[in-house]
Amino acid sequence: MKELELKYGCNPNQKPARVFMKEGELPFTVLNGKPGFINLLDAFNSWQLVKELKEATGLPAAASFKHVSPAGAAVSVPLSDVEQQIYFVEGVELTPMSTAYIRARGSDRMSSYGDFAALSDECDEATAAYLAREVSDGVIAPSYSPEALEILKKKKKGNYLVMQMDPAYKPEPLEQKDVFGITFEQLRNDFPINEELFTKNIPTKNKNMTPEAIRDLIVAMITLKYTQSNSVCYVKGGQAVGIGAGQQSRVHCTRLAGNKADNWFLRQHEKVLNLPFLDDIRRPNRDNAIDVYISDDYDDVLRDGAWQEVFKYRPEPLTKEEKKAWLKQMEGLALGSDAFFPFGDNIERAYRSGVKYVAEAGGSIRDDNVIETADRYGMCMAFIGMRLFHH
Repeated sequence: MKELELKYGCNPNQKPARVFMKEGELPFTVLNGKPGFINLLDAFNSWQLVKELKEATGLPAAASFKHVSPAGAAVSVPLSDVEQQIYFVEGVELTPMSTAYIRARGSDRMSSYGDFAALSDECDEATAAYLAREVSDGVIAPSYSPEALEILKKKKKGNYLVMQMDPAYKPEPLEQKDVFGITFEQLRNDFPINEELFTKNIPTKNKNMTPEAIRDLIVAMITLKYTQSNSVCYVKGGQAVGIGAGQQSRVHCTRLAGNKADNWFLRQHEKVLNLPFLDDIRRPNRDNAIDVYISDDYDDVLRDGAWQEVFKYRPEPLTKEEKKAWLKQMEGLALGSDAFFPFGDNIERAYRSGVKYVAEAGGSIRDDNVIETADRYGMCMAFIGMRLFHH
């Protein structure tokens, strides 16, 4: 098939809409549902991300995409008991592929609501069963087991989008897109992200780049390669835990992503793990309630009585002092940036969220200030010598 007609473009008024190949056949097959314009943008960006992650790490990889940027991305690292609890998968069958997607979706569960999922390896029954119970618009993978496909075809009243990507497909080196009737052309960003990037140029006093740190920085930089710029990414345990995308100021990216990483860690606080939810509360409502509970707005919600909609009784607040004490225990995180840090304030903010390892392009006229700030906190920082903007 050379062409596929779409319902409409980015918005309902943008008709006609289609995807097509100038030469050859489309490299994907729609196994169920009908794709939309944004579905396909998410599918193709997320597929590239997980394919590169698998090639770089050798581990099954997954991504959770929303509006052409990842809400989360991860490789398959076993889940701790607490992680299983905060991702609502206690007692659920776990496989390497399902674990990768559970981590990707768990990075920012609120942002992953209604996501497009990408899997580097075959979608097995366990992964399909997990997808079936979450709010998701579609999935792309190289293959599906018969059991997985049967499960997914029943989702969304039979309308769940299931796409199979040809893993052998290689696009042409030059890519084009039209903006305002004007055609842009450029070489695809085929810059390889590998271990050597994080060991060849370490300007900080701390040069102890551990294997785990290298894995996490690979996750960060490949994630950023497919995130709308400016962007930064915090990673812990092979999983993006905070992504700041599309901000005009880099320090705003670092703050946004750092706040998301903080929230991910606060979900693991004993008070959050023991919140007295009503028995019939849905997972999305739990996610929303947890987000409010750990925010500074919770006291207002308590006064308004909205807690009665989700809790059996009014839980005691998580105080600012308790949050601060808990967040001080965050450590060993990796931070990647898709371009150089222009000021040391980014490193200052990163330190507050437990960052120990950093990767950025380098090349700022203030590199000395950034290095000095990293040294102040004993961080190990690599300059990779390449910008990774994505638009």
